[in-house]
Amino acid sequence: MIDWKKIDTVLLDMDGTLLDLNFDNHFWKEFVPLKFAEKQGLSIEEAKQQLQPRFKSMEGKLEWYCLDYWSDVLALDIAGLKAEISGLIAVLPHVTEFLEKAHRSPKKVYLVTNAHRGSLGLKMEKTCLHRFFDEIISSHDLGFPKEHADFWRLLQQRIPFEKQNSLLIDDSLSVLNSAKQFGIAHLIAVSKPDTKLPKREIAGYPAIEDFRELMLGL
Repeated sequence: MIDWKKIDTVLLDMDGTLLDLNFDNHFWKEFVPLKFAEKQGLSIEEAKQQLQPRFKSMEGKLEWYCLDYWSDVLALDIAGLKAEISGLIAVLPHVTEFLEKAHRSPKKVYLVTNAHRGSLGLKMEKTCLHRFFDEIISSHDLGFPKEHADFWRLLQQRIPFEKQNSLLIDDSLSVLNSAKQFGIAHLIAVSKPDTKLPKREIAGYPAIEDFRELMLGL
């Protein structure tokens, strides 16, 4: 799938790519509505009905990924709630083996994530994956989410990379579309970001179910 001789820089998403998206799906779809319902004196169904359009309206914006924003608008300690269920944070199958190989190679390996630093710190503490990266960049550091063209422009200023020799692996098709428009040559989607959900059919990009499919030749 990848001719590794052509790749100098590996850009990796975190949630749904390296880490099981089940944690985030459960957190936002079940745990936050539960805590919001308790605080507001609502049923869980009522809480979900109130929260769903609010979440939907922020998709693809930096605020959607910002723990401080949601703490303010929902009057909940979002970072604290994430820590409460941090036992659900899990690395996806064969990710660690892939990262060990990539780290030992001469390639630069970067984590590029939309995750807020509060969430990022918790997840790195739980998984210890931070040791594999040359640098970790959050979209909050640059002021734009990865869905936005300016994210990639600013990322290239921060960590100089050649578009034609770079690989991005991400579970978000909107992020892959943005990276493609910017000109990153090698793009791979993740078809099973949540281990509790069925594999997705991906159109428009080569896709992997787990990282064993990429280890040959690395």
